Amino acid sequence: MPTHSETSAADIPAQTVRSGHVFSFSQEGASFLLDGEPFQIRSGEMHPCRIPAEYWQHRILMAKAMGMNCIALYVMWNYHETSPGTFDFRTGNRDIEAFIRLCQREAMWVLLRPGPYICGEWDLGGIPAYLLSYPDIQLRTDSATDPRYMSAVARYIGELSPRIEPLLANNGGPILMIQIENEFGSYASNPPYLEEIRQLWLHAGIQGPFYTEDGIRQLEQNRTNVTGGAIALSNGDAEQIAAVRREFPAVPAMAGEVYPGWLTHWGDETFKGSSVDLSITLDALMQQKLSFNLYVIHGGTSFGFYAGANVDAASGEYQPDITSYDYAAPISEQGVATSRYMQYRRVIARYLSTRLPDIPDPVPTISREGGQALMPERYASIWDNLPAALPIAQTVDPLPFERYGQAFGFALYRTKLHGYRGGVLDLRNVHDYATVFVGEQYVGGVSRALVPEHCARPLNVTHHAPLTVPPVSSSTHSEVLLDILVEGMGRVNYGYPMIDRKGIVEPVTLQDAQGSSNTLTNWEVFPLPMDTAFIANLRAVCTNPRKAGLFFKAILPLDTIGDTYLDMSNWTKGVVWVNGHNLGRYWNIGPQKRLYCPAPWLRPGDNEVIIFDLHQLEAGPVELARTLS
Repeated sequence: MPTHSETSAADIPAQTVRSGHVFSFSQEGASFLLDGEPFQIRSGEMHPCRIPAEYWQHRILMAKAMGMNCIALYVMWNYHETSPGTFDFRTGNRDIEAFIRLCQREAMWVLLRPGPYICGEWDLGGIPAYLLSYPDIQLRTDSATDPRYMSAVARYIGELSPRIEPLLANNGGPILMIQIENEFGSYASNPPYLEEIRQLWLHAGIQGPFYTEDGIRQLEQNRTNVTGGAIALSNGDAEQIAAVRREFPAVPAMAGEVYPGWLTHWGDETFKGSSVDLSITLDALMQQKLSFNLYVIHGGTSFGFYAGANVDAASGEYQPDITSYDYAAPISEQGVATSRYMQYRRVIARYLSTRLPDIPDPVPTISREGGQALMPERYASIWDNLPAALPIAQTVDPLPFERYGQAFGFALYRTKLHGYRGGVLDLRNVHDYATVFVGEQYVGGVSRALVPEHCARPLNVTHHAPLTVPPVSSSTHSEVLLDILVEGMGRVNYGYPMIDRKGIVEPVTLQDAQGSSNTLTNWEVFPLPMDTAFIANLRAVCTNPRKAGLFFKAILPLDTIGDTYLDMSNWTKGVVWVNGHNLGRYWNIGPQKRLYCPAPWLRPGDNEVIIFDLHQLEAGPVELARTLS
């Protein structure tokens, strides 16, 4: 039951009042209705996949204590269907039903945002990478245009819908509305596509209510609302709600994404969004009793390889997102009530008739006792842990990860150079970061992302330019190996460049000293997804410690566990695992230098820290810190 907040039955989930509620829209479209009475949605967005399941309740209660009565959440399709037809809605933080039930237990309503596309600074906007194995695939379109895409969407909704149906408000659950796609007006105008998705839900027995989410200009231009559906506005406020009500008078509107912060890319000078102040916006929404959703009230972390990317509209530059999704949100990445949280809580409380719940205690944090840093030791080499190469018939020409059935991680592309004497290697469109070796020698790298002038720069890494490769000592032999180790970073999650395959996506050429250019063929390809099983089965072998691509290991003994951050300031570029959990990517160009490690992933006693760095031959210290910065 609610404590200290609202006394109205409209704010109590179904099971605490009766078996079901009726959530609807007023006849003239002026308001949302719950059991026939006007209802203000005060929602805070958080994503279960970005939060350890052990912290779900804490974060929900944090939102409630700030004055919210609702939680909005994305369902990331590719987090649940990792290969065609193989779904996981049960393990770890993938149990969406458990999260929604927990919202209900804590007297919170739910806005469900299942996509199939969600954006969210999440790899490929939540669409599974396996669809990119089709060279001519079209995404976010109707079945008449590309039946392969819509067939996959139908499979996803068919799997999700029976899990969702019992959790709808009219069935006694907390779900008020289901969103159809996401910000489609920023992508295209295709009413049949949106209607086709709506029909999939209807055929699954879910009658809504539905809603859409768009920027006001895109909505007005592309008319991307759906039949009978409410309208939510990205970057919305009271004035925009009024404007939309004039344009679309039949259905209610809400501020569907009110931004308390913003996203950050690798190479940005600082974390974005910290200067945003929503006090005036929130005050107007509360005063007029308008519905809203804070995107995000708590961002969490894009653990593993799931952080997405953008392409800058002006420059065309690829911009991968950092691992942290702190977003300068009112509730920080580690679940702390920020100064903005306290400020917004006061604004909201002024308009409520009863006192808000007490703020939950913060999760305990730890740093290294005595300030002593971890000092990892060289543990293994990627070169001594290569899997079997793919069949040569698949690799005459290098192909992207997706063509080999790989979604994330790294891949090694290897070919033999005959009569090598140095030259110019054209690998300028690699997706997304490559280190290049001739024989056993590192000769340079290629970064798809621009490394700004203010950032640290690894040795001889080019950007949108051919790589000059020198002769090496082994080149006197008749042939020498060319190794290109490619890291796939985040897939683009917004706009037209979304079909963003990883690995080597175009032919590679080598121009010799005489100016003769040869296209390189007959590759060996070694998939390196760097998944849990791969890390668990690493062989502690390092034949050549002077060839970059090394794993380092440290043991972290703990008497008491708590949240912590691993400070990677003394490292270059790579990935960290703690007790087999992938904390995400680090990169010395910043601005993120610390990776969040939640307490549930630690244990009393010894904890194993594994670091894979693309460049370093020697270990650096790793400090433990209590905050992101």
